[in-house]
Amino acid sequence: MPKVKTRKSAAKRFKLTASGKLMRRKAGRKHLLHWKTKKRIRNLTGEALVSKTDLDRVSSQLPYKEYLR
Repeated sequence: MPKVKTRKSAAKRFKLTASGKLMRRKAGRKHLLHWKTKKRIRNLTGEALVSKTDLDRVSSQLPYKEYLR
């Protein structure tokens, strides 16, 4: 049986934590920042966990999760 290919676009966007959870960047921080409040921009910094509803979809794109470490 052949290997399953990893989606490279997903591998660049997600990181694996030490406990095995997937981290993502928060959306909305690229452009149109001049009318967003400073508090809102500050809260968009950093990373967040991938939600449970999206976890199956993201995990199917990353069959070899140890590749992300």
